[in-house]
Amino acid sequence: MKHKTAQQMREAIGDIMKRIGEIDAKCANENREYNDEEKRYLADAHRRVKDLQEQIRLKDETDKLATEINRSQQEPTKTDPAQTDDTERRAAGTLRITREDDPNRFNSLGEFLVAVRVAGDPNIRSFDPRLRITPEERATGLSEGVASEGGFLLQDNFAASMIESVWNQPDLLGKVNKISITKGNDMKIPGINETSRADGSRAGGIQMFWKGEGKAKEASKPDFRMVELKLKKLTGLIYTTDELLEDAPALEAYIRRAFPEEMRFKITDALINGTGAGMPQGILVSPCLVTVAKETGQANSTVVAENITNMWSRMIASSRLNAVWHINQDVEPQLYTMGITVGTGGSPIFMPPGGLSASPYATLMGRPIIPLEQCKSLGTKGDLFLCDWSKYIAIDKGGLQTAVSIHVMFVYDESVFRFVYRFDGQPELASAITPYSGSGNTLSHFVTLAGRP
Repeated sequence: MKHKTAQQMREAIGDIMKRIGEIDAKCANENREYNDEEKRYLADAHRRVKDLQEQIRLKDETDKLATEINRSQQEPTKTDPAQTDDTERRAAGTLRITREDDPNRFNSLGEFLVAVRVAGDPNIRSFDPRLRITPEERATGLSEGVASEGGFLLQDNFAASMIESVWNQPDLLGKVNKISITKGNDMKIPGINETSRADGSRAGGIQMFWKGEGKAKEASKPDFRMVELKLKKLTGLIYTTDELLEDAPALEAYIRRAFPEEMRFKITDALINGTGAGMPQGILVSPCLVTVAKETGQANSTVVAENITNMWSRMIASSRLNAVWHINQDVEPQLYTMGITVGTGGSPIFMPPGGLSASPYATLMGRPIIPLEQCKSLGTKGDLFLCDWSKYIAIDKGGLQTAVSIHVMFVYDESVFRFVYRFDGQPELASAITPYSGSGNTLSHFVTLAGRP
């Protein structure tokens, strides 16, 4: 028998599994069991696959042993992995296998989703081995055909790409202090219990004292609190027609467009309006949110210059360089007509030189204005925010998980893909901070304007 490499043997397994899938599909379409010829082929195919798998295992172990022996016989030298060839980098474990040279990976997200759709059909007895599950791991029943552990896990490259398209944005999501965890379902972060800048309260109680020569030193003890985040599930269903499933590139384009847009919307809404129960805690209900009162006699559903300066004065000074404004777009007309009265006259404070014919400065107090439809309507508390999102702590875990059902919309020739993303977050501060001196107005990383109904 001609010698085969492990790569060639894996490709042979792929060819066999593809043929088995074709037989299964034919039997399902014709609503019949295997005929004698097909049974003989399947029995032989199963034997060949097991034999090839054993050969691959033995070859991998042999290669690993040979590598270890070669290492032990050579002088240890420091090499730059970037300057070694692929063979040496594979042996050193520094070569990153790409989709193109790893036969166990899918070449595109669309190809992966089509394979999941086929595996989700309970009439199909075998499926693409690159999904890395066995037929016994699929859940049984009439409503779904998914892996018992929650679906088919997206490959790292696809999951990372879709997550990055959500988080690598210039809006608030790109500013959040997000940490990815690999173990467990929660994260506890020790924090300083600081609610005031007065002596004995800064940094949770750390103090220093001016002392004369020979005087006894005084001790202080900080007070810590625990910031605990527990992963919540964000789930989504995306319906695809059979026609779309027949074209993997079109399916991939649809999923990559539709899913990240909806995911971005729901996470943004949670960061602003989340209740903290079964979802992240949004800044609108956070105990650390500072709410600035409206001006005496201020008209309903308006924003005046004094609102802006008062909100700015309540932002913690160290956070001003990172701060951004968020508004409902209904607030924009108020900004363009906002002005400061000087004697019997006045001047606009948001209008750029040249008036409306010029490009406006999309800033207030030098900080960017980012409109969000998740902000409340004009005149309602939450229609205008000043935020430092680097002081919002968030966690997520792993990639996305996806599963498929062909039965939910069977009569419409549609399949349903389910995506699950695990995430949680809350502001860093447990409450607003009382400053060391001044009026006593509290300060925070998150500031909003009270309602003006």
